[in-house]
Amino acid sequence: MASKRPEHQGPPDIFYNEEEARKYSQNTHIIDVQTKLSERAIELLNLPDEESCLVLDVGCGSGLSGEVLTDLGHQWVGLDISSSMLDVAQEREVEGDLVLGDIGYGMPFRAGAFDGAISISALQWLCQADKNYHNPIKRLYKFFSTLYSCLARGARAVLQFYPETPNQVDMITQQAMKAGFTGGLVVDYPNSTRAKKMFLCLFAGGQVQELPTGLTGEEGNEGVRTQARYDTERQRYRHHRGKSLKKSRTWILEKKDRWRNKGRDVRPDSKYTARRRPKPF
Repeated sequence: MASKRPEHQGPPDIFYNEEEARKYSQNTHIIDVQTKLSERAIELLNLPDEESCLVLDVGCGSGLSGEVLTDLGHQWVGLDISSSMLDVAQEREVEGDLVLGDIGYGMPFRAGAFDGAISISALQWLCQADKNYHNPIKRLYKFFSTLYSCLARGARAVLQFYPETPNQVDMITQQAMKAGFTGGLVVDYPNSTRAKKMFLCLFAGGQVQELPTGLTGEEGNEGVRTQARYDTERQRYRHHRGKSLKKSRTWILEKKDRWRNKGRDVRPDSKYTARRRPKPF
């Protein structure tokens, strides 16, 4: 059976053609989900009360998340790779400024331009190699490093995404920490298959901030872990920016992929791959 994940069906600028962009922007279920995710992301962004902020919307699509920012009194700039999506956004007369671009090539904005950034359902697209010269790890690092640069110091970025595997979560968070961010994952409804949502909550310098608490939605589940911190990773990767740390899981998986491409016999990947083993006495 063919995969239902959009990122498996083609590059985002091809998949979201004119027909798909209009269908996406008129689907009441999608609009409702996107609105709720946007409201939650903005809540985690923790923008100053009673103050209009300039927010970057990464993968803005047709402006559904931007409209939530507008309703809350904020200004925004949206970046998306699909010209069809941006055309629909213009037809809908959204109030944000729209920019056509591939986030894997970096953020084309001046340093410190934004008070915060959000992204809804876009980050997982960077984990795909849609062209033969695409390297997901390098594209993720380019995205995060330039995102860090265009945020004001102390600002937050909240990126909601749908990871396909735990390896993708590791790859994404590692590249974010290499780029200089601190923070980690906030997981809403971790015990629910359908309602579970992941938000990568990142801090761009400034004072040490406490990671927000995820939602459980169930009484008696206050002890459920809804956070995953990665603050200490920044020190570990200080001298390895743009590269995978040697002997790390990502480094080993990359090496195995290179050997497979050369036709070598390589053991299949598993949950035990690159697991640290205790030293013998």
